[in-house]
Amino acid sequence: MPEDFLTGDRRPLTAVLSANLLSTTGNCLTYMGVPWFVLQSTGSAAKVGTVAFCTLLPVVLAALVGGPVIDRIGRRRVSVTSDLACGAAVAAIPLLQFAGMLQFWMLCGLMAMTGLFRSPGETARGVLLPTLAERAGMPLARAAGLYDGAARCAALTGSALGGVLIAVLGAENVLLVDAATFAVAAPLFAFGVRALPEAQAQRQAEPASLSAYRHELAEGYRFVAATPLLLSPCLMTLVTRGLDQGWSAVLLPVHAREELDGSIDLGLLNAAFGICALAGALAYGAVGSRFRRWPVFTIAFLVVGLPRFVVAAFTDTFTPLAVTMAIEGLACGVLNPITATVTYETVPEALRSRVLSATTAAVQLVTPAGGLAAGFLVDSAGPPSTLLTVGGVYLLATLCPVIFPAWRQMDRTGTPHDRAEDSPPRVSGSKRV
Repeated sequence: MPEDFLTGDRRPLTAVLSANLLSTTGNCLTYMGVPWFVLQSTGSAAKVGTVAFCTLLPVVLAALVGGPVIDRIGRRRVSVTSDLACGAAVAAIPLLQFAGMLQFWMLCGLMAMTGLFRSPGETARGVLLPTLAERAGMPLARAAGLYDGAARCAALTGSALGGVLIAVLGAENVLLVDAATFAVAAPLFAFGVRALPEAQAQRQAEPASLSAYRHELAEGYRFVAATPLLLSPCLMTLVTRGLDQGWSAVLLPVHAREELDGSIDLGLLNAAFGICALAGALAYGAVGSRFRRWPVFTIAFLVVGLPRFVVAAFTDTFTPLAVTMAIEGLACGVLNPITATVTYETVPEALRSRVLSATTAAVQLVTPAGGLAAGFLVDSAGPPSTLLTVGGVYLLATLCPVIFPAWRQMDRTGTPHDRAEDSPPRVSGSKRV
C-alpha cells in the first residue's frame, strides 16, 4: 500500500462529504415536501409539474452560464452562498404559509430561487473531488464512490425522514427542517476547505470582461463537443434525467397517494432505493476498479430504467414496487462513480468548473419539462398509460451504450497528466495543469 495512502490528510475530504450529505439531504426534503404540499393544497398533478418546472429551469440556466463564474468567485464562496440562499428560500415557504400570505406564484418563485443557486453549489463541490482524493492519498475511483455514497446516504436520510415527518409534522414544518440542513452545511464546507488553494478564486489570464467570460464559457462546451466520451453520456442522460424527473416529481407521488398508503409509503420506497443505491456506490468504490467500466455501466443502466414503470403500472401493492426499486437502487449506485471517474480522468483541472457546468447544463436541458409533461399526461391520459409510455422511452434511451461504440472508451485508464497526447485537441486559450 502506498505510503501517501496511509499518511494523507482526509479532513478536507471528510468535511466536504459531510457538507454535501447535509446539503443533498436538504434538497431531498425539498423535493419530497414541496410536491406533497402542492398535492395536499391543490390536488392537481399539473400544478405539481408546474412547480417542478419552475424549480429545474433555473438549474439549467445557472449551469449553462455558471462555469466561469465559479472559477472567478471561488468554489468555496459559491458553495457557501448556494446553501445559504437555498435555505432562505425554502424557509420562506412555510413562513409565508403560516402568515396566510403564500400564493402559488410565490411558491413557484421561491422554488426557482433554490434551483438557481443549487447547480453552482453542486458543481463547486464536485470539481474539488480529484484534489481532495489526492490530498487524502486515496484512489480517485474510491473517492468518487464515497462522494456518490454520501449523496446516496443523503437521499436515503431525506427520503426516510421526509415521508415520516410529512405524516407527523406536515409538509410545511418539514421545509423548516430542510432549511436548517442548509444552514449547517454552509459553514461546515467553508471551514473544511479553507486551506485548499483550489477552493479559492482562480487567477485568470484575462481581466474580467464580457469578452473574457464568453471565451471561458465557450471553452467548456467546445471541450465536451470534441470529446465523444463526454458527449455521448450527456445526450443519453439528457433524456433519462427528464424521465426520472417525471417519475420522482409526479408519477411516484401520485401513485403513492392514489394506490398506496400515502407519504409514508412514498418515503419507504425512496428509502429502499436510497439504501441500495448507497450500497451500490460504496461497493463500486471498494472493488469497482477490478471490473471493466463499460459492461457494468451498460447493464446497470438497463436495470435502472424500465422495470419500475411497468411494476407501478400493473400493481397497486407496496412490496413488488419496493423490491423493484431496491434492485434498481443497487444498479444505480454504480453509475455516478463510473461517470465521475471517467470525467475527472478526461478533463484537465483548469477546465473542470467550466466542463462540469457544461455537462450539467446539457443533461438537465429536458429535466424541467419532465415533471411538467408527466403532470399533464397524468391528468389527461391517466397514471397507467403515462407510466408505460415513459418507461418505453426510457428503455430506448438506455440501449445507447449497447449500440454506439464511443461508450467502450470508458475502459481506458490514466489521468489527464498521463494521457496528454491522447486527450482531445487542446481548446484555444486553456491551460493544462
